[in-house]
Order: sequence, then structure tokens, then C-alpha cells
Amino acid sequence: MDEKQFEIVEKSAQVFLKCGIRAVTMDDLSRELGMSKKTIYKYFSDKDALIRTIIAFKTQSDREICAIATHQAENAIDEMIRISEFVSEMLQDVHSSVFFDLQKYHRDAWQLMEDHKNTFVRSQIKGNIERGINEGIYRANADSDILSKVYVATMSALFDGHTFPTNEYKFNRVFNQIIRFQIRGLASSDGLEYFKNRLNNEM
Repeated sequence: MDEKQFEIVEKSAQVFLKCGIRAVTMDDLSRELGMSKKTIYKYFSDKDALIRTIIAFKTQSDREICAIATHQAENAIDEMIRISEFVSEMLQDVHSSVFFDLQKYHRDAWQLMEDHKNTFVRSQIKGNIERGINEGIYRANADSDILSKVYVATMSALFDGHTFPTNEYKFNRVFNQIIRFQIRGLASSDGLEYFKNRLNNEM
């Protein structure tokens, strides 16, 4: 991806996340980006191709950020908090229609996101649970296979628009509650003490 293509992907993602996908035409995007449609079409055959590239780019970025968080974290709970802070910030200003638009009008891009969630995200959570068990801060009897699937299913409920209607719930508010619920459910007594201290230090 060259510099101009990267610029289009990054700036377009910001516009779509803020305004919704279906609501933004290629004319609108051209104005928002301050470049001609001809320039955009030089790199992307249509809006659908642009959306697919954005999702592919964002999922790759997720993987890289998670790898850094895993490497830098002092333990599994710290890792979970670091990753959740990134996700929460990313979801903070997402327009309520984005995930609905993806699922209904850009099926290939939606499938990329679903594949990412069901493979990488699940693997990341499974690894985090196993790390926490080995570190003694998660319950020894926590089943990483089952609980990683529960996490993915919960994320699906967050994005489906029905369980948490977007006109009533902010994505990042729900997500933060989910993460706290998960950590408390996983934590051993030592892990719970670490988690409480971590929250108190951040207040």
C-alpha cells in the first residue's frame, strides 16, 4: 500500500465510522478527503472495494496492537486491560449504523470482520486465559475453550444492534462493562486483588 492509498484508507475509515457507511456517498467522501473521485477510483474500483480494504487494514492493525499489548503487559489482566482500552477508544465515536451497514450492504467486508473475530480474537482471548491460569491470577478451573467462545458470542451481541440497541447504548460503555464482568469472573483471589488495585490507581 503506497502513501496515497494509505491516506485514502485512513481518512475514509474516519469518515465512515463517524457518519455511517451507507449515508456517505463517493461524492461526499471526495469532499471530506479533499481529493477528486478520480484519485480515489485510481486505487479502488468502487465503494465496496474501499470498505473491504478498510476492514482488512483495521483487522491487521488490531493484530499488531494486540501483539504489542501481549508483549508489554506484566500479566494477563494487564494485557486484557490494555487491549480493552484500545478497543474502547476505537468504539467511542462509531456511528450507530456502521455495523448494520456492513452486514447488510458489504457482505465481503462483514465476513472479513467475522472471520477475524472467530479466529484471531478467539485465539487471543484463549491465550490470555491460559496465560492468566499459568500466572495464578485466573481460576485454575477456567475453561479457555468455552470461555473464549463465550467472549466471541458476547462481542457478536454487542454488534448485532438488537441486544444493545444503538440508540440506547454506547458501544464503548457496553464493552467496558463486558470486560470488567469477564475479568472478575476469571480472576482468582490474587487476580481480583490486582484488578481492584489497578482500578483504584487509575481513578
